[in-house]
Parts: sequence; structure tokens; C-alpha cells
Amino acid sequence: MKAKADAPGAMLKRERVRDFLLDLVESHRPGDAIPSERALCAQLEVSRPTLRAAVDELVAAGLLVREHGRGMFVAPEKITQELVSAEQSMTVPQAAGTWSSRLLEFTLIPAGARVGRKLRISPAAEIVYVARLRLVDGAPMAIEHLHIKAELVPTLSAEELEAGDLYEHLRRQHGVHVREAVQAIEPTVVTRAEADLLDVPELSPALLFERLTSDTKGQPVEYVHSLYRGDRYRIVSRLTLGPAATAPADRLGHHPGIPPGDFAHRDTIASSTRGDIQAGP
Repeated sequence: MKAKADAPGAMLKRERVRDFLLDLVESHRPGDAIPSERALCAQLEVSRPTLRAAVDELVAAGLLVREHGRGMFVAPEKITQELVSAEQSMTVPQAAGTWSSRLLEFTLIPAGARVGRKLRISPAAEIVYVARLRLVDGAPMAIEHLHIKAELVPTLSAEELEAGDLYEHLRRQHGVHVREAVQAIEPTVVTRAEADLLDVPELSPALLFERLTSDTKGQPVEYVHSLYRGDRYRIVSRLTLGPAATAPADRLGHHPGIPPGDFAHRDTIASSTRGDIQAGP
């Protein structure tokens, strides 16, 4: 593993604060109070701006609510609708432009409670944490946070994360064959730090993708959450409302939130829609 072993950077620190707050949300009921910002800063040993940025993100995402003079509370549950297709498969065309990656952080860390639950491992088990900026034709498009079981990729390198298709590297170099992904998409806004990386104004609209990927044995491989620019990225879903006269031909491509090339080797993705993604001009 060619990962950094020094002190966590700003990106990782914000990620750990975010995970802690999400764990609080998931372990409490709607309407429950959570500790004050001052108490959380002391508990997590972070500055007020770092904590507030994470809280602002969850407030914008509708997971926390602030009440003046009373504190912070877990927000009411969201209404969720699943779009289910009979085939339980997805094929989509390529997005426009040439995609590339710039590595922001790459290190080994304990999974923690929330990510450990998602990957079905102990909170103390090691994971590879990766933050990378995704670019289209050289312009920033998304910030991606990856959490991969360390035992699956002991020799994962920075070069694999910056060039080529990550799932191709997992398949060829590490013997990891991804098969299925469950993904949620929600609207949000960018924080000041995210805005600087994406070259957009603070509080600009964005799309939050959260994905859990499993292998051919049904075991979790990675948990990813990505932030895509709302001004440059859109989703178009095609819903089958009745039987087709003839079955359409398969089309190779990528899942929303997964840039072109990923899952390109016909490792199928269980999904609820068929769609395409188009980057704006």
C-alpha cells in the first residue's frame, strides 16, 4: 500500500467529522437533539469552522435542522421512492468529454462505526481512504471520497487512482470483481472548501451521490460519496411503463455518478432506472 502515513489533512479531517455527524443522525430518531457545536468541537478536537462546515452540509442535505435558541435536531425522515425495473439491470451511454482524476488525499485509516457498518467490518479494521477531484476536459466536475477495504487492495497505488479505470485496476491488479451497486442521489449545496476545488461560488447547487459497491459474492467492496457540480451535471432517466415489442440492444456505459469506464467489463449493476448523464457545455 503506497499511502500516506502522516497526520490527516484537511480533507480527511472534514470527512471524519462528517461521518461522526452522520452516525449521530443514523443512531437517533427524527426530532432528537444532538450535542451543541461547542460540545462536538471539544469531543472531536476540531475547530468551530471545521465542524460548522460539516453541520452546514447536513443541514443543506435535509438531515439536520437548526432551531434558533434551542440547538440542533435530527430532521424528519425523507420520503423515498424506489423506481424498480423488471430486468433489474442498467446500461447507459458514455458521458461527454474526457474524464481524469487528481488525487487529493490517499491514506490508511480505521473504518469507524458508520463506514464499518456499510462495509460489514469492525470499526477498527483498516480501510483505504481516497479523496480525488474528477475533471472533464481539464475542468473540475466532482469531488469523490472512496472508502475501500484495505485487505482487498494491499498494493493499491496513487497511479491507479489518477489514471485509467479504477474498477479495471481492481479487476486486473487486485482480483476484485465488482458486480452490483446501490446508489442514492440527493440535491445539496457546496461548502466553501468544496467550492474552491470545484471552481464555483460557495453554496452553489450540487448533486450528492452515495454508492455501496459489492463483488460477485455479494460482499461490500467500497463505499463512495461524491459531490457533482449542479451547473454541469444532469441525470435523465428512462422508465419502462409497459412491455416492449422487442428487447432493446444492450448499450455499454456508466452508472450515474460513476464516470465513463467504470463497470465497463459487463460486471452488472443492480439499479432501479435506465438513464444517461450529460455534462453541460
